[in-house]
Amino acid sequence: MNADISALWNKIQGMINGFIVLLPNLVLALIVFTIFFFVARAIKRLVKRLTRDRHQARNLGLVLGRLAQGTTLLLGLFIALSIVIPTFRAGDLVQLLGISGVAIGFAFRDILQNFLAGILILLTEPFRINDQIVFKDFEGTVENIETRATTIKTYDGRRIVIPNSELFTNSVTVNTAFESRRLQYDVGIGYGDDIDRAKELMLQAIHSVPEVLQDPAPDVLVMELAESTVNIRVRWWIKPPRRADDLASRDKVLSAIKKTLVANGIDLPFPTQQILFHDQTEETDGNRSRQREGWPAGRGEVPKPRRISDSLQMVAQMQSQRNDHNNGKS
Repeated sequence: MNADISALWNKIQGMINGFIVLLPNLVLALIVFTIFFFVARAIKRLVKRLTRDRHQARNLGLVLGRLAQGTTLLLGLFIALSIVIPTFRAGDLVQLLGISGVAIGFAFRDILQNFLAGILILLTEPFRINDQIVFKDFEGTVENIETRATTIKTYDGRRIVIPNSELFTNSVTVNTAFESRRLQYDVGIGYGDDIDRAKELMLQAIHSVPEVLQDPAPDVLVMELAESTVNIRVRWWIKPPRRADDLASRDKVLSAIKKTLVANGIDLPFPTQQILFHDQTEETDGNRSRQREGWPAGRGEVPKPRRISDSLQMVAQMQSQRNDHNNGKS
């Protein structure tokens, strides 16, 4: 028992002595890695500062800055490990990574896919930071493009985190890709109204809104002869094309069109329906050639529609006959 305790104590003493001997190297390695950490951050900031004023190279600067930071940290880690473990060589770590690379690739497949997609997004720039995009059911302003995911801020103040692989392999609508943007809205007028006059009034209303661009010029087009209205499509351009400008111009344009049309006697009808009932009088019941609605009338005299009073009287007679029949059974 005493021999086991003595052996354990000797082992603990050996570990303590080894740690004491290794302590200066650990401190030096920690200092070296800390220096490389701050140097990596400084390099990243320097690259971003150099590309900040260049719009086309801004995202490229983010990529290069992050790659430079990662490379510097990896170099600092190698040097720190060499100080702590003098027998350590960088080739050993590379060989180890090569052996386990396949397993790591399968384990972190999604992470690597998002990383590569993030790099490609930053390099190809389908959209940039502060752009307003639409992706599936999400719409908002791009806050940040990281190597793993892209974050957007919705118009109602929420943050959406979207994996880069999803953005890179699916369709994305960029509302602010160009300096100007066209908006449109369908306005329905009555069938009895003058179409040319209505179009002229709509153009006057659009031109009265300051937010509407005169070049390209707004236009109005007849698009559909609907069930209750003649639909005229109003189209106009705004600059800049952001969501707030969209809502502001839409509010002013539609308000101006409505006021102008109403003031000039142009009808803005709501949907209506006309319901036709078949005339099922006793003399025509079953005779389709003599029914007034829904079937072509024959050459003979077309019966007049039944009056409401006659219909009520017939219903009362049928009810009386039914009551008499029930009383007879009882």
